[in-house]
Amino acid sequence: MAIDARVSKKAAAMTVIAAAAVSLTSIPAAAHDSTARQPATAEAGAGVQAAAAPGVPRLPGGLSALSWMVADADTGSVLAAKSPHRKLPPASTLKTLFAVTVLPKFSAGTVRRVSSADLAGMGTGSSVVGVREGRRYTVADLWRGVFLRSGNDAVHVLAAMNGGWRNTAEEMQETARKLGARDTTVKSPDGYDAPGQVSSAYDLTVFARAGLVNDDFARYCATPRAAFPGSGGTTMIENTNRMLVGSHGLSRYPGIIGVKNGYTSKAGNTLIAAARRNGRTLLVTVLNPQSNASNAVYKEAGSLLDWGFNTAGKAQPVGTLHALRTILDGSALRPVAAQAGAAEARGGSPRRSALVLGAGGAGVAAMGLGALFGHRRQARGRGGRGRRGGPEGGTA
Repeated sequence: MAIDARVSKKAAAMTVIAAAAVSLTSIPAAAHDSTARQPATAEAGAGVQAAAAPGVPRLPGGLSALSWMVADADTGSVLAAKSPHRKLPPASTLKTLFAVTVLPKFSAGTVRRVSSADLAGMGTGSSVVGVREGRRYTVADLWRGVFLRSGNDAVHVLAAMNGGWRNTAEEMQETARKLGARDTTVKSPDGYDAPGQVSSAYDLTVFARAGLVNDDFARYCATPRAAFPGSGGTTMIENTNRMLVGSHGLSRYPGIIGVKNGYTSKAGNTLIAAARRNGRTLLVTVLNPQSNASNAVYKEAGSLLDWGFNTAGKAQPVGTLHALRTILDGSALRPVAAQAGAAEARGGSPRRSALVLGAGGAGVAAMGLGALFGHRRQARGRGGRGRRGGPEGGTA
């Protein structure tokens, strides 16, 4: 069936260019090559940037990840980071970019009857939610499969609706470019290991921050459990993010609001986590901890979130994300206070929050998500899929 990609009239009406010579990718080269603006603390270690200032807590010990970042989601300030632009396989955290690119296009209530072509080309060992050929699923069902179970089968169906696997990868690459995420190369939209596919702690943090502006993204990524169509009716699925659910020996992190975890044999464990306390939202991205400790990616993310919340009013930023602002109400960007519940299943188009993307002070572009990502009203067909390698799991 033909599926129309819808762009809200409100977002389209908000599409303006506020200044000439705007560069959507122009973090200054110096800032991109090194996030630091202040000397690193003595205890930080190689590649770590954290401002040294009186009263600032020491960074937590035992951090083994190859790369990580702590950022304030509201202001875009980077509070500390280790090798934030190191290019690494992202695993299923790349699904945040997939969602930022595709989620605004289709109404939550749109129904898709799954064909064999929709599921063709899925990699061996892929994490799945249990999408079956011949069954009908709403778009909301599929997104719950993506966010909760890291279902590559759900990603494949949504990508088929979006014009095919290759087309979706190309659109994701363009979205990354427009967000200024220059460390990311997309080969496989589901995050499955593929030659040349990489991202960075910086870029993944940018994707999560952009996604959290969208009500539906925020709600899906914050949902611990949900109903999903099964062979004998509906079944309950649980989010694979142990930090969100509180499972496998972990307690639910206080204030957690998402975002996405992942694992592949090449990427190791990866995680983007967002939490909100006392009116302050922090984002932490952790890539490939080298520790053999159980739940290392979650424990390291938790310790970095704790550190970030303890630095309130003390730490000077060592860098900045792109200045991302909502202009729907003229206020600074505030990630949606995610509320999982029955309202999640309501139909209708997702909200397209209007954004302002800063370019290192050189200019400002104000535009809706739909306009930013070039969404057009069109019928979508199915495209080809490439073969990929390396087992994928929603969590280790």
